[in-house]
Amino acid sequence: MKKLVFAALLAALSCLTAHGSRLTTHNSQHNWQQMADGMTNALIKRFWGAEFPGYKKRYYFNYGSDLSNMTTEHYWPQAHAMDVIVDAYMRTGDKKYLDMYPLWWKGAPKFNFAGRKEDAWWNPFVDDMEWMVLAQIRMYESTSEKKYLKKAMQMYNDWIWPQWGPEDEAPWYGGITWKTDVEKSKNACSNGPAAIIAARLYNFYDVAGMKGKKPREEYLTEAKKIYHWLKSTLLQPSGAVADNMARNGEINRKWIFTYNQGTFLGAAHELYKITGDKQYLADAVKAAEYVMDHMSGNRGVLGNATEGDGGLFHGIFFRYFVKLINDETLDMDIRRKFHAYLTHLATVMAEHGVNKNTMLYGGRWWKAPADNAPVGLTPHVTGCMLMEAMCVLKPL
Repeated sequence: MKKLVFAALLAALSCLTAHGSRLTTHNSQHNWQQMADGMTNALIKRFWGAEFPGYKKRYYFNYGSDLSNMTTEHYWPQAHAMDVIVDAYMRTGDKKYLDMYPLWWKGAPKFNFAGRKEDAWWNPFVDDMEWMVLAQIRMYESTSEKKYLKKAMQMYNDWIWPQWGPEDEAPWYGGITWKTDVEKSKNACSNGPAAIIAARLYNFYDVAGMKGKKPREEYLTEAKKIYHWLKSTLLQPSGAVADNMARNGEINRKWIFTYNQGTFLGAAHELYKITGDKQYLADAVKAAEYVMDHMSGNRGVLGNATEGDGGLFHGIFFRYFVKLINDETLDMDIRRKFHAYLTHLATVMAEHGVNKNTMLYGGRWWKAPADNAPVGLTPHVTGCMLMEAMCVLKPL
């Protein structure tokens, strides 16, 4: 069945190419750039608070387009919206994106609904802090400004890693807690990103000349510990990453989400690049294949995700999936399969899901939002992440 599905997908993409589609793998780079530019500019124009009259210093991404939802009770989407701005700056070098860095740096902690006196970036949701740290690391990566990496390291050391363990406590034997006031709920969303953070802090430690509370090697040790807990506890034989191990020790195997697949494969891929151990690469491939084989029943694409936290899940998968596809040590047949799949997703979104007038994506693959319809921040950011992924996708 898998072979038939992949063959059909490749045939469909070949048909698009043969008919001269604007968005094919052979002749699409310029158009992906245009799509990414249009959607990122829409993100700024429609969601960045300071763009609207009367909100001059609202350096924060609104939760709904055109002031339709201005709640500040959703912290973690800020990190992913900023990630898109980083994508755009790294891709174009345009100073308008860079100019947003210090503004967001002020606004994100200011509007954080639960910041502490000692740290305005703190939040009871550990994964929310992790997304912020990952965005900060990328801000450093794109600018070499050490303050971003220093803050990321401090948050990881003070607020994230202390949520690990204890390692001798049954039945958990480790794992990072999902929420500081929900003891012993160990979730994929708090462990996958944490493993990526620890691996990336290890990578940048010497380059940035950082001196922290612990030596560089400890970050790699922690990345491995977190990853192997996640693999041994929540990874299923099928390649599905179960959502969590609950407070009572039961594993929730019913909830399988694309963002957990994405951060698991992202952590595996980071560790593969550091260690060269091919088991990590095999793990990453297995998690990616699960998404293709079992989560793409919406005419060959993922399910619709139009609002709330779920609106961001696919985008996080795209961010780490494209890095895996670009790895030239990956088996070429697997790369082709993954390359075709990501291109198919982007083509459907670009041709059917994005409103060409507003450049907004509302979370429905096959139907664009109406010109005057409010759109949520989370699905639009997911759309931006897919288009940015296509801009960095290497040709085969």
